[in-house]
Amino acid sequence: MTLSFAHRHVLEDHIVGFETKPNPHHLAVARRPTILSVLSHAGFEAGVKAALQALEGVSVRICGPAEWLAVSHSVGPEALLRLVRAIEGVSAFDHSDGRVLMQITGPNVRKILSKCLAVDIDRDRFPIGASASMQIAHVAGNLARTGEDAFEIIVPRSYAGTLFEEVKEMGREFALTAAFSPE
Repeated sequence: MTLSFAHRHVLEDHIVGFETKPNPHHLAVARRPTILSVLSHAGFEAGVKAALQALEGVSVRICGPAEWLAVSHSVGPEALLRLVRAIEGVSAFDHSDGRVLMQITGPNVRKILSKCLAVDIDRDRFPIGASASMQIAHVAGNLARTGEDAFEIIVPRSYAGTLFEEVKEMGREFALTAAFSPE
């Protein structure tokens, strides 16, 4: 007897049936991103960081000293894990099924996020490419600025529903819409 499992996204019930055409303020949920936790061994930090940043199709998010998230929408978990583990002085673990990635965009995205954060995300203090681990609506997550008016949030799967609903509520005054990413 062969068992087959269908992938069901943790936010399926929050989104399916409610998708609308995206407004200028939009929360897009990635269905199957690759998310690795990467740790550098002592003395290898600079080399590991440089090697991660050189990987094509991979975004590197800062989590703490000598700790990053490697995120990709184009490289699968097994392939990225092989690439990262080939870097000298690194330990890496696949957290793709245990984390949820959401992108929030729009001209007032900072106003929406400021209701959920205790961190200053002003353009000058949190430039494009910046990332940090922090509390987002009382949930431990990682926030990255990916564009002029675009941010990505990565949170543990078990808290994704809570965070999703909280961000949608904070964006209600801007008619924030939400859907799965088309990718």
